[in-house]
Amino acid sequence: MLYLILCILSSTGIFIVFKIIDRKNIPSFPVILVNYLVAGILSFTVNPTDYSINKMLVSPWLPISVLIGFLFIIFFFVIARSSSEAGISITTVASKMSVVFPISFSIILDASDKLSLIKALAIIATVMGVLFTIYKPGIMVKRSARLFIPLLLFIGLGLVDSLVKYAQHVYIRDEETALFTAVLFVMAFLTGVIIIPFRRKKTKEFKSSGAYVWGTILGIVNLGSIYMLISALNHVNQFGTQIDSSIIFGANNIGIVSLSVISGMLFFKEKLLKINWIGIAISMIAIVLFSIS
Repeated sequence: MLYLILCILSSTGIFIVFKIIDRKNIPSFPVILVNYLVAGILSFTVNPTDYSINKMLVSPWLPISVLIGFLFIIFFFVIARSSSEAGISITTVASKMSVVFPISFSIILDASDKLSLIKALAIIATVMGVLFTIYKPGIMVKRSARLFIPLLLFIGLGLVDSLVKYAQHVYIRDEETALFTAVLFVMAFLTGVIIIPFRRKKTKEFKSSGAYVWGTILGIVNLGSIYMLISALNHVNQFGTQIDSSIIFGANNIGIVSLSVISGMLFFKEKLLKINWIGIAISMIAIVLFSIS
């Protein structure tokens, strides 16, 4: 239970950090870059793995890890923009409900994973929940960032999660999981470094001391969100309980969505319409359905 609570706090912390740097006018690019450097270094430290550079370079999963690392940093920018434009609550729902994509992909990829009625209802509820949550009336297409950025986040993170699922299903052995995760963070950092020369404000952005402080904090909670979830799953299995891992995922997502909505209302004065609350409720129902399917 402790690991699950820490995972919920860490995951919610990601969205809160993005909202804070937006309020403080701290540039998001150096924050994201420092985040992946810190997360990469810590992941090698927290998850010591017997590996060599040569072994890593010839690993069959290296090309896809480069692609996923690139998408990681791209969609962290989308999270930053969505947190600013649409708020923590909507951004959290859009990102967490993207789980519908890897679940659907798993049904296609893995013959043993069948599409049940409950799972089909959960997928439909997910789409409805996201659409209701991000809905805002009176938004014209040219000013629709509040609508389309969370929607882009929903689809994009779903693609990333599906690629991770594919890599783990086809290439990654259990003993390589820690190394694979570390490589993703490092690849995301290196992608950011390559982008630096193409940014006009690159020098000014990196002069902000707050970027390094919040980048470090973001890196810690970013790694914590993954590490604590794995620890929660291992802790349950360690004692041989009957609690299925899907229950852990469901409780984790419900906790993150709930805490993010509360944080947005209490600390950032975010306001939601009745239809947005309906969307959040439907999303939580979808999480429960996924957990029992």
